[in-house]
Amino acid sequence: MQLPPLVRALRPEQWTKNLFVAAPLLFGKALTLPASLRQTAVAALAFCATSSALYLLNDLFDRETDRRHPVKRSRPIASGALSVPAAVGAALVLLSGAVAAVASWSPRALAPMALYAALMALYSGLLKHVALLDVLVIAGGFVLRVITGSRAAGVAPSHWLLLCTFFLALYLALGKRRGELVLDGGALRPSLETVPVAMIESFENIAMAVTIVCYTLYTVAPETVAWFGTDRLMLTVPFVVFGLFRWRLLEVRGGGEDPSGDLFRDPGLVLTIVLWGLACGLLIYAVPP
Repeated sequence: MQLPPLVRALRPEQWTKNLFVAAPLLFGKALTLPASLRQTAVAALAFCATSSALYLLNDLFDRETDRRHPVKRSRPIASGALSVPAAVGAALVLLSGAVAAVASWSPRALAPMALYAALMALYSGLLKHVALLDVLVIAGGFVLRVITGSRAAGVAPSHWLLLCTFFLALYLALGKRRGELVLDGGALRPSLETVPVAMIESFENIAMAVTIVCYTLYTVAPETVAWFGTDRLMLTVPFVVFGLFRWRLLEVRGGGEDPSGDLFRDPGLVLTIVLWGLACGLLIYAVPP
């Protein structure tokens, strides 16, 4: 059964990206604090509403270009299934609701969420047309998710967590651009017209390697060991390495253009992420130092 046009335009399948808002809750040892849980849940839901509003804005900007794309032409706004006034109205309602919720439950999280909305609006209208700057902006958006979550949970964000988030998001964004290049040669994205696939792949491999190095160093850094009272978090490194390698393999086999979709289509990748989360939770909360 196909979802209504408005629901499809909100891209609920992309809401998994907002799990990054909950990362400080896990690594900040705040999972057992009811107030932090409530405020993080509100912030995550508000981010879902905000990101959906921005998807509507992006599709409004791109509706003419999307109509020439073999896949994107079926998007509700591009296909005409969702009218422009309805999309604008829905975006305004979602943004208003998100701001009201965060302002009421976690005011300190409002500033980074607002900065994210402004940055992504600028991205949709301008920055996504600038080669390489576009992927850096996307990665910055994920960092703002983590900062929002840290403020909602009332914990200070680790600089290691911010670095890991940035390079992981950069890796996935570059993979998405590679997928677009392979699909249509970048014909429908001006920022890719002069960028060879081999160059994107080299940048992507660097981002993946730096992500692994950052996460590995995080697990054994003196401040991490002092915070958790153990260095056993290094036992989760193989999950990260396998997950990133698996994602790269799926991309080479024909994925990459939709990282969230690739996640749900591959049981092995889902299992790896679940096991990594469980391992982190047990080592941080359940296993004595």
